[in-house]
This record gives sequence, structure tokens and C-alpha cells, in this order.
Amino acid sequence: MKYIVILLTLLVTSSIAAAQSRSHKAPAKSATTESSYQEISWDALVPKDWDPARRFRKLDLRNLTDADPRATEVLEMMKQEWDNAPIDASLNGKKVKIPGFVVPLEEEGRAVTEFLLVPYFGACIHVPPPPANQIIHVISAKPIKGLRVMDAVWVTGQLKAARYSNQTPMGMGAAGYQINSIAVIPYKDPAIVTITPSR
Repeated sequence: MKYIVILLTLLVTSSIAAAQSRSHKAPAKSATTESSYQEISWDALVPKDWDPARRFRKLDLRNLTDADPRATEVLEMMKQEWDNAPIDASLNGKKVKIPGFVVPLEEEGRAVTEFLLVPYFGACIHVPPPPANQIIHVISAKPIKGLRVMDAVWVTGQLKAARYSNQTPMGMGAAGYQINSIAVIPYKDPAIVTITPSR
């Protein structure tokens, strides 16, 4: 049953993330970001004609068990589809600003130098990771102190079409894009209001 849950999760992960990103108001622009950097959403990274479920619509997964070799075969097919998800080549070289969550990759001491930026909390930490067109490999111009797993940040820099695959045993997913960041700042959502109780 574990494989069936993973298979179903793979099919719906990107559509849920896209729906969530559309349901929130656009965050306020940072005063520190240059006007030449365009704020983009995660939806913009996915080609309009990409259908991740296309290869799997005719599969009947109801009768598969974890011990069934066909379940393993389908899972591998889905992983390949996710890892090779197409990118939007028209975004190559664009100066962008995008919010997301941090999955650290490389560190110098206690400072992060490289990380994956993902669209929703828990991505790449739990199986399965998002498709490659929903993961950005971020290389920071200088080490960033105090950055932790799943911190919410704004990343500003030039977006490139560049594949990256994490080959560690944890296998955190394949990225379809790369940003050499000029700024990584904490994300603040203007829709969230902190209420201090009166005394």
C-alpha cells in the first residue's frame, strides 16, 4: 500500500502546490530588490502544455500491492517523469524574484552556500519531491548565516535553465532551474497579522 500512496502523491503534488500558490495574495515587494527583477510565481516555471499524468491515465493502480513488481515499475516511471519534467526555456536568463522554502545542500561552517528552493513546506524532505520544473538550485554569492531547513525566503537573481540532481542516498530531487542569487531575504507575508494580547 505504501507504493500506491506514493504513486498517488506524485500525481497530485504539483497541482496542489499550484492551487495553493494561486489562492494566496501576491506578497508585497521588497524595498531592497531592484526594479529590474520581476516577481514570478511557481506556476510560471511550468510549461503550459506539460501534462504530468499523461503517461499514467490508462493505468489501473487499484489492484497493485507493494509486493507487485508492476508497482515498482510504475513508481520508477513516475520518478523519471518528475526528474525530467520540462522547463520553460523562455525564462532562461530572466532576472527574477521568487518566494519559496529552503532545503540546504552545501555549507561553509554554519553558513549555507547552496540550497534547493521549493514551492511548499516539506518538499524534498519527505518523499516524493516535486517535479524538476518546481525545484530551483540556488547558489549564493556569499555564505548565508542562520538559514535553516524549510525557512521561507525570497530569492533574487538570474534564472537559468540548468539541470541539477542530488545523488546522495537521501535523493532530494532534481532541479530544472538554477539561480545565482544576489539576495536571499526572509519571507514576510503581508496577509499574516500578529496580534499582541492587551494587558
